[in-house]
Parts: sequence; C-alpha cells; structure tokens
Amino acid sequence: MLARWGKIEIWLGAVTLILLGAGLWLAMTAPADFQQGYSVRILYVHVPSAKMALLSYLFLTGCSIVVLWKKSETADVLAQASVSVGAAFSVVTLASGAIWGKPMWGVWWAWDARLTSMLVLLIIYVGLMGLRSALDPGKAAKATAVMAIIGAVDLPIIHYSVTMWRTLHQPASFSKTAGISIAGPLLIPLVVMAVAFICLGAYMVLVKARAIEYERRIEALELAEEMGHEEMHHG
Repeated sequence: MLARWGKIEIWLGAVTLILLGAGLWLAMTAPADFQQGYSVRILYVHVPSAKMALLSYLFLTGCSIVVLWKKSETADVLAQASVSVGAAFSVVTLASGAIWGKPMWGVWWAWDARLTSMLVLLIIYVGLMGLRSALDPGKAAKATAVMAIIGAVDLPIIHYSVTMWRTLHQPASFSKTAGISIAGPLLIPLVVMAVAFICLGAYMVLVKARAIEYERRIEALELAEEMGHEEMHHG
C-alpha cells in the first residue's frame, strides 16, 4: 500500500531539510520584538508546532471517518501514524510554550484556556495510543476511530479559546477580523517555518505509516506461520 510512496518520502524529506534550514536561519537573524525582545524567537517553533498538532488531529479525524465508512486499512495505518506525530507536536507546543511563558508571564505554566485545551489534546492523543495497544487489532481500528472523532470537539475549543475566554495567551497571529498581527520582518520567518513544519509533519506521518505497515505484515506472517505449525502438529 504505502511502499510505493518511498520516492515521495525521500523528496519530501529533502524539501523539509531545506525549508527547516532556511527557516531557522531567518528566525535567528530576525530582529527583536519591541516588547518581547529576542525571546520572540520561540514563536517560530511554538506556533508551527501548535498548528501541526491541530492539523495532525484534523487529518486523524478524516482518516477515522474513512475507517468507519470504508473499513480502509490504509486509512487506519495513516490514522495510527498521525496519532504519534500529533502527540509529538503537542509535546513540543507545550514545552516551547512553557519556555516562552516564563519570561513573559513569570511562570512556567498557567492554567490558561489555550494551554489547558492543548494539554487536553495531548491527553487525547495518549489515550488513543493506549486504547490501540490495549485492544485486539481487529477491534482497535473501529474503537480508536470512534474515540478520535469524539475527541475532535477539542479542536474548535483550542482555536477559539483566546476569544471565548479571558486568557494570558496572545491573540491569534492570523485572524479574519484583525488580519495579520505580526510585522513583516517577523512574519517571513514564521511563514517559512510554518511551511517547513507542514512538510515535516507529512514526512513523519509517511515514515511512521510505512513502519506500522511493515510491522503489521510481519505480525501477519508470524501468525500465519504459527497457524501452519499448529495444523501440521494436529495433522
């Protein structure tokens, strides 16, 4: 299924490296913010990782719908891969947010609406991984798909948390009402890093999905071999 995507994976990996290199260079040479100083550079990791944590879950939700609708094994493999990738981006988001929050808010962690809802997303990701590992493979696909779709309710809460509640978190960098709230010299590195993180997320999903697919093939072969030995023994 996914083996034919090997060439795409190679090219995507190369593009990701180039974009990450360019984005990091732009971020490190960007001017200081008039309020936050050079600590604003954490923005170039925090915001793209947060967006990817949400995009990964959005992709997971889409794959989960296909799993329930079409019973697609490929969609289930991609869903399982996106859970791991999304969880990784969620951890990076929370860690970078804590590092950024210390000089800005004076604390490593505040029970802010945006931070708390993002923590809930990480818990959902971890719960999905735990549920899949606890269930029989035949039942895991449907159960995790249902849980993933239910957990998608957290996505609009995260997105609108800075407008629905009073929050320490800064407002959205891109808004339909306020437009772009970041100055040009700070915006260019952010855009490049955002694109780089999208490519990185896609690359990570492909790599993880191929590993999952090979693992499932090995397990299927081992099971078939065991059944063959049992039949020979009984025969």
